[in-house]
Amino acid sequence: MTTAAAPASGATPRILGSPVDSETRCTHYRSELDVVALKFKCCGEYYPCFACHEESSGHPIARWESADLRRLAVLCGVCRTELRIEEYLSAEDCPSCTARFNPGCRLHHRIYFDFDTEAP
Repeated sequence: MTTAAAPASGATPRILGSPVDSETRCTHYRSELDVVALKFKCCGEYYPCFACHEESSGHPIARWESADLRRLAVLCGVCRTELRIEEYLSAEDCPSCTARFNPGCRLHHRIYFDFDTEAP
């Protein structure tokens, strides 16, 4: 059973940066699997990627800590379900709609998360 949360009353979080489609792809990452937006700890706003945040936020990135694992901070661009950080890190696809996530995003975890995201 998933603890993912669908948007309340149809409300969809705002995506900032440079999205190019309705599934959160952006000018920097736009493959078929790039369907995740991340909420940044520093501002509480969703961006498709770290480069979008760097280009338009006007402030440095603050990384999520291990104490934040249960926070809703990842948005599936396909179904608009918000996921807890711990759910996202343990999933290869969305637990709500089964959309595949880009496995290459793991290479960027150190940008978003201030803890070891690899399973022991």
